[in-house]
Amino acid sequence: MSAAVSPTGLAGTVPASAAASARRYGAFALRRTGRAVSVVLLAYVAVFLVLAAIPGDPISAQLDNPQAGYTDAQKEQLRSFHGLDRPVLVQLLVALGNAVRGQFGLSLSTSQPVTTVIGDAIPSTLALAGTALLLAVLIAGTLGLLTRLLPTGRVNDLVRTLPTLFLSTPNFLIGLVLIQVLAVQLGLFSLVDADSPASTLAAALTLAIPVSAQIAQVLITALDDSAAQDYAEVAIARGLPPGQVVLRHLLRPSLLPTVTVVGLVIGEVLGGSLITETIFGRTGVGTVVQKAVSSQDVPVLLVAVVLSATVFVVVNLVIDLLYPLLDPRLRTSEVSR
Repeated sequence: MSAAVSPTGLAGTVPASAAASARRYGAFALRRTGRAVSVVLLAYVAVFLVLAAIPGDPISAQLDNPQAGYTDAQKEQLRSFHGLDRPVLVQLLVALGNAVRGQFGLSLSTSQPVTTVIGDAIPSTLALAGTALLLAVLIAGTLGLLTRLLPTGRVNDLVRTLPTLFLSTPNFLIGLVLIQVLAVQLGLFSLVDADSPASTLAAALTLAIPVSAQIAQVLITALDDSAAQDYAEVAIARGLPPGQVVLRHLLRPSLLPTVTVVGLVIGEVLGGSLITETIFGRTGVGTVVQKAVSSQDVPVLLVAVVLSATVFVVVNLVIDLLYPLLDPRLRTSEVSR
C-alpha cells in the first residue's frame, strides 16, 4: 500500500535513482564512443598524409619503365584512374569519403580490391591474436592467483620471477623452441599446414608468453596491494579459506589495473603477429603489411594500419565502458563528467 501512496517514497526512489544512473551511463558511453570515432578518423588522416609524403609509388615505377611501352596518354590515363594526378588534399577528401562508405579502392600492386586483400588475411590474424590474448590472460591469471594461494617460500618466489623470465625472452626464440620440440620432436603439428588448430595454438603460445608477463606483473602487484588493505585482514580474521579471500575480496579491486594493461597489450599482440606469422609460415595481416611496405602499396598499407588503430581504439573503448561497472566508486566521478 505504501509503495503506491507516494512516488517520492522509498519504494519509488530506488527505481528513479537507477533510471538516473542509467541515463548518466548512457551519456558517458556516447561521449566515449564519439571520442573513439574521432580518434579513428584522425588516425586515418594522419596515416594518409604520412604515406602521401613518401616519394614514389608502384604505379609510377611501372609506367616509367621503358620496357612497359606505355604511351604518354596511357600513363596519364592510369594515373588519373588511381587519382594520383590530384592534389594531396583532394586525394585525402576523396579517400576519406569513400572510406566512410566502406570503399577503400584497389591495391596498386595486385589491382585487387583492398577489402579483398585485407579480408583474406584477417581470419588468420584474428585466430592468432585472439588465441594469444586468451592464453596470455589465462597464464597471467594463473600466476597471479598462485602467488596468493601458495604459501610463502621458494615455490612462491619462483612463480613471482616467471613474468620477468617471460618478458626477457624474445618471442622468435620461443617460437623456434616450440617448433623444434612440438613439431619436429613430438610431431604434434605439421609445419606445412600453418593454419591447423595445433599450429595456431603453438603460434599463439609463442605470442602469448611475453605478453602474459606484463599482465601478470600488474595483477600480482594489485593483489599484493589489495591483500594489505583492512578489508582483506578482516576477511582473514573471520576464518575464510584463502581461495574465498582471493576470489571474493582481492580479485575484483585488482581487475581495474589488470584490465587496463590488457587493453594496452592489444597493440603488442597485433605488432608481434608479424614476427610470429613469419616464424610459423602463416599468411595474415602482418604479412600483407610487409608486402605492402616493400611494394609501396599505399591503399593496402593505409587500410591495414588504420584497421590496427581501430582495433586498439575499440578495445580501449570497451575497457573505458567497463570501468564504472567494475568499480562502483567510478560511477559518480567518471560517469558524471
